[in-house]
Amino acid sequence: MRFEGNLQTSSAPRIIKKPTQIKMQKPNKRLSNQTAIVTGASSGIGISIAHGLGRDGANVVVNYFSNAESAEELAHLISVDKTCGDAIAIKCDVSKENQVIEMYKQTINHFGTVDICVANSGLQKDAPMHEMTLAQWQLVIDVNLTGQFLCAREAIKEFMRRGPRPEVSKALGKIIHMSSVHEVIPWAGHANYAASKGAIVMLMKTIAQEYGPIKIRANSIAPGAIQTPINRSAWETPEALNDLNKLIPYKRIGQPEDIAAAAVWLASDESDYVSGTTLFVDGAMTCYPGFATGG
Repeated sequence: MRFEGNLQTSSAPRIIKKPTQIKMQKPNKRLSNQTAIVTGASSGIGISIAHGLGRDGANVVVNYFSNAESAEELAHLISVDKTCGDAIAIKCDVSKENQVIEMYKQTINHFGTVDICVANSGLQKDAPMHEMTLAQWQLVIDVNLTGQFLCAREAIKEFMRRGPRPEVSKALGKIIHMSSVHEVIPWAGHANYAASKGAIVMLMKTIAQEYGPIKIRANSIAPGAIQTPINRSAWETPEALNDLNKLIPYKRIGQPEDIAAAAVWLASDESDYVSGTTLFVDGAMTCYPGFATGG
């Protein structure tokens, strides 16, 4: 189970939304004339982030690895809505350097540049540490960490090539890493996943430190329990949901839209002085609710 995943006060689990089921809110257009790449945007949190960026005026690249139908559906939904920017779907395995480079090339050819990178792709291959294979370890590190490195590196190259556009954004470019509460909370049975998320902290902070002088901002979002297909077992039954609620002081399951709202804000000029930090969107999960009564 990926803890970017789940909580709720009601005993009845919500139905996961498909792209066509997401209701468009009134757009603010904070991201007009900007282009965003969102990796892993064909399901779960990625769908809502891509939709949210488009709703605020950004052109969006809906990246996918295997779910072409969902990605194309979402890109079409954004494109035909006159309140949104444009959108295209691009297939890319973010762990492969040549494919990431090609994704950026296609994006620049289509939209002219890239302003925002949301490195959202992630997966799990769970096992007890003593049973975890090297292949399980490597796959998670390759996608969750190396994929974020490759996407951020290509974004930085494009930001520097293109130069500032102060009429569009105060920052030269924005990078948003998708982390997890497990960048600070250990997770037995998920050593590869937790290690990848812990490493993202230093990747993000180093980018913010190294490229801050040229106005590139880098931040992370750390979701707590968000209701997505990846952790369906944690919220599908009332019993599982009640158990999960014990981990959340705020006593509700997070929704992908909660993460999308944070991503749009971090991509906008409203957060221009925010860089090098992790924004936890977790209903206070990282406040260790087990100690609420003294431990």
